[in-house]
Amino acid sequence: METLRFLYAKFKKYQTVRKNKRMLNEILNPSLFRHDNTFDDLYPQHIQDMSQLHWTPVDIAKKAANFLAIPNARVLDIGSGVGKFCITAGFFHPETAFYGIEQRSELYAFAEIAKEEVDLPNVNFIHGNLTELDFRDYDHFYFYNAFYENIEPDRRIDYAVKTSFELYNLYSRFVYQMLEEKPPETRLVTFHCPHMQVPPGYQLVSNFYSTALKMWIKE
Repeated sequence: METLRFLYAKFKKYQTVRKNKRMLNEILNPSLFRHDNTFDDLYPQHIQDMSQLHWTPVDIAKKAANFLAIPNARVLDIGSGVGKFCITAGFFHPETAFYGIEQRSELYAFAEIAKEEVDLPNVNFIHGNLTELDFRDYDHFYFYNAFYENIEPDRRIDYAVKTSFELYNLYSRFVYQMLEEKPPETRLVTFHCPHMQVPPGYQLVSNFYSTALKMWIKE
């Protein structure tokens, strides 16, 4: 919590300098979600600099959310970073609850701050490791290959958490088994993920952006 308070104070100071009252009043306008550059302005510069490589593009988030958003369902983003998918999805689908699990305290803190700026009661973020989460609490899933930095050091976000080939295999097996145990009609969206990370019980129903974005339903 001390880390969150420190980042919040630092971020709010940054926000005061960056935004005037008119911009704050427009924060809920759909124009916020038209372009990545506009949305990313919710975050300080070092977070914006990582957007193209690490955060879900707004257009991808919209398309994925349209598939996952079932009224009264609970959708989980596995490795939610600074919350870009959940916030975008939650804005356009208020009847669905979106959750994000993130192990980095700084990214979790910025996700919480951005959520407060946009004021979305159907969006929630969890600080922790995905292996400690009870996946029975969630109905459908979004996964943007959050483990890839374990096998590609040049793409790691920072050095705040340990990365290794062993962790890549551990996390991949964990998610695979979790998905395998979910009931029929479970929906899954993957972005830049290999087929082998999805159990064979899931039927590919749509793909977009040169097959980078895939939509699945468990049979």
